[in-house]
Amino acid sequence: MKRILSVVFFLFIGLLTQAQDAKKAKELLDEVSSKVKSYTNIVIEFKYTLNNPKENINQESKGNVALDGNLYNLNFMGVTKIFDGKKVYTIVPEDEEITITNYNANDENAITPNKMLTFFNSGYKYGWDELQNIKGRKIQYINLTPNSTKDQRKEILIGIDVQTKHIYTIIEVGKNGTKTTLTVNSFKT
Repeated sequence: MKRILSVVFFLFIGLLTQAQDAKKAKELLDEVSSKVKSYTNIVIEFKYTLNNPKENINQESKGNVALDGNLYNLNFMGVTKIFDGKKVYTIVPEDEEITITNYNANDENAITPNKMLTFFNSGYKYGWDELQNIKGRKIQYINLTPNSTKDQRKEILIGIDVQTKHIYTIIEVGKNGTKTTLTVNSFKT
């Protein structure tokens, strides 16, 4: 009987600790989201890496994005995307091609630079992960597990600069083993 009570006690303590960690993680992400929304405009330079050992793929590229509210100018992998509030202009100089599409505000699946800074607000289980010292900066990692079983991502790690409350890195691990990493090299407001 004593042994059963001990096991139940430790399970209860473990669940309580996990709930506190999830709450702490959500609070930090809310703080990051609130801070990002407070800026009038943002310019970010980033590095993107894609690694899939099964397919022997290892790519790295750089890009930048300027955000002003919902408006953006994104340069990535030789393509420029500009959103003026009504239309999205995709410019591919290599193909000498410009595509103009209407913006659909109701399309929840549309990935925009703005959503990259706040996508984590819902649809995930939160977990407090490790704190690392990277280049003299303290980076607190938050582990996100998608609630949807249809999501192709196994987990997402968001590294947050503890001092500035800005996102330093986003690491997505797919169910197929693909790992993508977006690292912020420069964040200016």
